Amino acid sequence: MTDLEGHTISSADLRGKVVLIDFWATWCGPCKKEMPGYQKLLDRYGSRGFAVIGFKFDTMRDMEDPVQFAKKLGVQYPLVVATDDLKQKFGGIVGLPTTMLYERHGILCKKIIGFEYTDAIESELKPLL
Repeated sequence: MTDLEGHTISSADLRGKVVLIDFWATWCGPCKKEMPGYQKLLDRYGSRGFAVIGFKFDTMRDMEDPVQFAKKLGVQYPLVVATDDLKQKFGGIVGLPTTMLYERHGILCKKIIGFEYTDAIESELKPLL
């Protein structure tokens, strides 16, 4: 895949890491609340093999430029447009935000549809590191 800034992301780059996948949109208020917390987790645990990727929903028009939106929130992790094919590969997405946490072997450990506090995600994340 290619992120919104033109960088290539490969599944090989994520192999052996604990990965948080976040489906979001610029028009999603709860997404805007969650994303800075995910960046804080990445800052705290990235050196221990944790990665975050944000998949931007494109079903409705963006409220603002998604790259600028993320920068204002302090988000530095890769952001990729979530194509219909990609959404289906993750089992379909029924609501935003949707957060998925995968352990180091690629097994889904937690799926949350709707807002969740960073502390709750962190408590799920720590044992996986």
